Amino acid sequence: MTGFARAAGQRGAHSWSWEIKSVNARSFDARFRLPSGLDHLEVKARNALAARLHRGNLTAQLSLAGRDEAPRLTINEAVLEQLLSLHARYAGRVDPAPPRLEGLLAVRGVVEQADPEPEPPEAVEAREAAMLASFDEAVAMLLAMRKAEGERLAAVLSRLLDEIERLRGEAERSAAARPGAIMARLTAQLRAMIEANIGLPEERVAQEAALLAVKADIREELDRLSAHVVACRDLLKEGTAIGRRLDFLCQEFNREANTLCSKAGDAALVATGLKLKAVIEQFREQVQNIE
Repeated sequence: MTGFARAAGQRGAHSWSWEIKSVNARSFDARFRLPSGLDHLEVKARNALAARLHRGNLTAQLSLAGRDEAPRLTINEAVLEQLLSLHARYAGRVDPAPPRLEGLLAVRGVVEQADPEPEPPEAVEAREAAMLASFDEAVAMLLAMRKAEGERLAAVLSRLLDEIERLRGEAERSAAARPGAIMARLTAQLRAMIEANIGLPEERVAQEAALLAVKADIREELDRLSAHVVACRDLLKEGTAIGRRLDFLCQEFNREANTLCSKAGDAALVATGLKLKAVIEQFREQVQNIE
């Protein structure tokens, strides 16, 4: 199922945002894009995602921003004292003016830049916990979007099941679907063969006609189609992860429709079977969007 969600957070000097995108897929696959140094968050985030979603190709991206700390400057007292001592020693010979501060600070080695103080581990842990909480918020928003889409798809699937039921009834009402009509048609064909002096005993003709009538009877396929429709409607009422089970029922629908077409004895029933296959294919395509 498709969906998009975004959740942001902030703690201290750092702010972040999660974006999760989902597209249709038969199975579950998640990809993460995390800033350098935060790869270890993927395991927890992936587990949280897999616990709540079962189908779809998902991409989760974390963007992180933080205010850079100003460099910490220190004065190298030893170097500064040496400069002052040298100035005092040579002031009378070279430059009697006292040294200026900006000149002393500009000398290489007087001013040094120190690394910022490392963050306490507890602060890092608290920030990462807040990031994962934001991820959970994004997942909840994604699920809400997918649920809304699922409700719309349920209405579409219900209409397609109505059409499958209608076509099933059409096939059942077809004269070619009635065992009596099948038997009469086959008997007439075989009797014509007898009258043409092919030499088959009439008893053998009756046996062959009965056998062909049984093979051409589509009542079993019609009963299974009805059962599959009922099973699909029950699944739609569940509201849980039903996509793969609906996939299986689509295969069963196709099997019955193919058998019905192969057994059809006239053009009208074949046409109904082909319409049935077209609707089943539409149903299968929509099922690919179901969790």
